[in-house]
Amino acid sequence: MSTMSANGSSETAYGSEFGPSNNTGSRKEMSIVASGVSMTVGIFSNGLALFILLKSYNRIQIKSKASFLLFASSLVVTDLLGHLINGSLVILVYGFHKEWETFDPHGITCSAFGACMVFFGLSPLFLGSAMAVERCIGVTRPIFHSTALASYHMKRLLALTWLLAALVAVLPVLLWRPYKVQSSRSWCFFHMEGPKDWLDVLLPLVFSVLGLMALMLSIVCNAMTSCALLRARLRRKHHCRGTSYHIEMICQLLGIMLVSCVCWGPLLIRVIMLSTRAKDEPASFSLLMVVRMATWNQILDPWVYILLRKAILRKMFTLLHDCCGPKSRFAQRWQRSVLRSSLETSNSGFGPTDCRLLGRLPETAIKSVA
Repeated sequence: MSTMSANGSSETAYGSEFGPSNNTGSRKEMSIVASGVSMTVGIFSNGLALFILLKSYNRIQIKSKASFLLFASSLVVTDLLGHLINGSLVILVYGFHKEWETFDPHGITCSAFGACMVFFGLSPLFLGSAMAVERCIGVTRPIFHSTALASYHMKRLLALTWLLAALVAVLPVLLWRPYKVQSSRSWCFFHMEGPKDWLDVLLPLVFSVLGLMALMLSIVCNAMTSCALLRARLRRKHHCRGTSYHIEMICQLLGIMLVSCVCWGPLLIRVIMLSTRAKDEPASFSLLMVVRMATWNQILDPWVYILLRKAILRKMFTLLHDCCGPKSRFAQRWQRSVLRSSLETSNSGFGPTDCRLLGRLPETAIKSVA
């Protein structure tokens, strides 16, 4: 990472790519405050979402939703740790005036920073795609899901997603292609500027291609799941069991997918463009902007679970029913579906026949219970 010359000067990976930092004190304070505020908001959002998910996980009695909540809780925990670790490293860098040669002469902090950026970037994408696949199987192949996908299979899949993200993160260190401090001197990433060999091109491509594949898998699986639920509703073949929480999970998955595409899509595409470009043009500003967009993924993800819960969705559908008038039956069907799921998971002993009878209850009775 660094070599010492005879006169005691150090030649590191820092000095060859950019000159010394000339930030003013006011800019440094503003950067530290902005990083601290972003870190605080992210920790609060993820902590609140984790509390809601754990509360739902402890009282759930349906196996398929328990698997979904396991992945969702793991996603929120990953985002929370990402805010804590990456945010602390950013504050450390700004605290030392971005003088990497002073506090990190051997490049250890830079390597850890770059590995954390990659790991906490890929992990949410992999977890989101795993959640989409699990829900697609649960909706389209419910018997296979209940018999072949046990809880320990879900935990193994969860461990594999983290392991794959960690492997991609440490790959540059294992191949002796350490992460580089970028031109803005505020973060570390793959070697994106200057002369590069085939490994310097391959490593960021592996990162971007895997991220884009995870996004595409989420889009395909969520589309299949949504179409299956819509087709079942139109054909009136849906069972009373699980209708409401299926809709809740699909809404959350679509929200996660939308946030990931908006936040991570520009970064993944930009990294591919910079890695395969023909000319050696500066990449500092454009890359820094898309990285800042990607960091919002960890802030917006938890609000998907906070806002798209069954209680919130039911209120939204009720407001939609009030706005559309009495001819709209969608909110009433939603309330009836929530009632059926609640009665099925309770200890009242309703069977399938009782569940079918609930569809014939008067609307006033359904509204009073819901």
